[in-house]
Amino acid sequence: MKIEDAIKQKKFAAPQVKAWVNLIYTFNSLMDQINQVLKPIGVTQQQYNVLRILRGRDGQPATCGEVKNVMMDKNPDLTRLSDRLVAKGLIKRTINEKNRREIDLVITEEGLRLLDKIDPALKASSQFLHNLTDEEAEKLSDLLDKFRG
Repeated sequence: MKIEDAIKQKKFAAPQVKAWVNLIYTFNSLMDQINQVLKPIGVTQQQYNVLRILRGRDGQPATCGEVKNVMMDKNPDLTRLSDRLVAKGLIKRTINEKNRREIDLVITEEGLRLLDKIDPALKASSQFLHNLTDEEAEKLSDLLDKFRG
């Protein structure tokens, strides 16, 4: 569906404004799709993001600072977020042996199993992954990189 039809607006001040509105509208649509999968499982988008980051470490711990630096959402209170993940048994926290002022985070087996459950559900529910060819997805990614400067 074209953005003009989705928001019932025919004119935009400039093509860049139209692209900006389209980007925000699309982002919200994607977040709604993700929430529909994560909410019944009892995990937030930020928690899912932390779990994915830690899974990518292949069992190696990451400090809170390292996790926060690569998170998609730079605003969450990582201490509180990790408290919830620890309470759910999805991650473990330990004191960093090299710097005792830092906390290391590592994903648990339970966290990995949860991601194994979430990933196919997200893939199946995401029209975004089905509507674009590989070439189109690469082009979009390049344009978004350019957009962010």
